[in-house]
Amino acid sequence: MRVPVVDTRGVALMPCTPAKARHLFKSGKARPKRNKLGLFYVQLCYEQEPNNQVLVAGVDPGSKFEGYSVVGIKDTVLNLMVEAPDHVKDAVEIRRTLRRARRHRMWRRPKRFDNRLNRKKRIPPSTRSRWEAKACVIAHLKSIMPLTEVVVEDVCAETCKGKGGKWNDSFSPIQVGKEHLYKLLVVMGLNVHLKEGYQTKELRDTYGLKKTKSKSRQSFDSHAVDGWVMAASVSGAEKPTCTRLWYIVGAGLYRRQIHRLQASKGGERKPYGTTRSLGLKRGTILKHPRYGLSTVGGFDRKCNTISLHAYRTNKRLTQKAKVKDCRVLTWVASRSWLVAKEQKKSKGTELPLCPSPKKGRPIPPAAFAEGSPGPTG
Repeated sequence: MRVPVVDTRGVALMPCTPAKARHLFKSGKARPKRNKLGLFYVQLCYEQEPNNQVLVAGVDPGSKFEGYSVVGIKDTVLNLMVEAPDHVKDAVEIRRTLRRARRHRMWRRPKRFDNRLNRKKRIPPSTRSRWEAKACVIAHLKSIMPLTEVVVEDVCAETCKGKGGKWNDSFSPIQVGKEHLYKLLVVMGLNVHLKEGYQTKELRDTYGLKKTKSKSRQSFDSHAVDGWVMAASVSGAEKPTCTRLWYIVGAGLYRRQIHRLQASKGGERKPYGTTRSLGLKRGTILKHPRYGLSTVGGFDRKCNTISLHAYRTNKRLTQKAKVKDCRVLTWVASRSWLVAKEQKKSKGTELPLCPSPKKGRPIPPAAFAEGSPGPTG
């Protein structure tokens, strides 16, 4: 594994090994940091002139999950699996329904700004959010690593043939979205390389790597392997030196609305949604003495308490947490964690997750592999 490094000015340097990072922390020459993706990196306490090598990022777009890999000349720096945003389409539909309901009630207010789109280039909200999310991930990676090249798998858009050829290339959502992504990457100062789907398959065969058919599987073989082979084809790496995977989920923030969609008893429409809860920004990571590592959710105005959610599953833990009992750690725009290593399968059998030994015989410590639950009590 490699740890990203920046100097005191924020200039990205070449990543280092975990042993080197621990040495810098002990000597007081660096401090630990996390970026908005939740990825850990090292910030030096002094200025350092960069002497960087080639770092290439590979991007494997997808409808539900996306794969990213950062590869150098020899070493693999980072592998990511990111959940693609798919909530915008439903959110826009709900907003349109509420707007029509307000107009039906003959409710009017003066316009705040001119929102007409005549003679303006417009990208659909769902398409724009999906493809700008990919550019946002690359931008966050570029802020902590000296990326120079990016390789993207060019997704084929379904088109219809017309008299002059493929006549709907200009308004296909996929075509418009990927061209918007390429422009954003060029603005960042990156050299963009494109690979077709069949070329990615040929690269996997060349490096002797296989891709699993389970798209939702949290492993290197699901999506990050395509990002790695595309990046390695430009950087010149021979084999993946690290297959550990970071899983990233975007933090869902409920924006402020006029009121709830459904009125409560008595016809009262309560206010709903905001990005702050009792002075804390929603999604802030904190540590509670009872619930441990959790994130900030909504709040109760009457009881003056906040709700806490589990860091990985986002399941609500409580609604009655006091702000004074919590220790604020940091705020991130995404929740991320390092996926545990998979258990090795024996010949013809598979290790059970929770072995049940015979009565009177103790459980050997080796029976519990990394990521499997231990004994209760």
